[in-house]
Amino acid sequence: MRDLRNTISKTLRVGVTIACAITLVGGIAYLVHHGNEPVPDYTSFGGAKTSFTTLTGIFGGLFSFSAYGLIQTGVIALLLTPIVRVALSLIDFVEQHDWLYATITSVVLAIIIVNSIASPL
Repeated sequence: MRDLRNTISKTLRVGVTIACAITLVGGIAYLVHHGNEPVPDYTSFGGAKTSFTTLTGIFGGLFSFSAYGLIQTGVIALLLTPIVRVALSLIDFVEQHDWLYATITSVVLAIIIVNSIASPL
C-alpha cells in the first residue's frame, strides 16, 4: 500500500518533469526556427492548424521533430499525468478494499475516458 502511494507521487513528479522537458525542447526549437520572424498580428484569431489539433497530426509532428509537434506532445503528456494518477489511485483503493472511494474514482476515471473518446478531435 505504501509503495503504491510512493509510486503515485513519483508518477506525478516524473510526468510533469517529462512534460515540461518535452515542451521546453519544443519551445527552444520553435525559437531557433522562428525567433527572427516578425510578431504575428494577434488582433484577429485565425485558429490553429488542423494538423496540430488531432492526435495523428500531433504525433506526426513529433516524429518529424516539428517544434509545434513537440510542444503539443508536451501538453498531452501533462494532461495524461493526472489521468494516470487517478488510475493508480483506483488500484490503491481496490487493494485497500475501500469500495466507496474505489467507486467514486471509477466514476471519475470513466467520465475522463468517455469525454476524451467522445469529444471531437
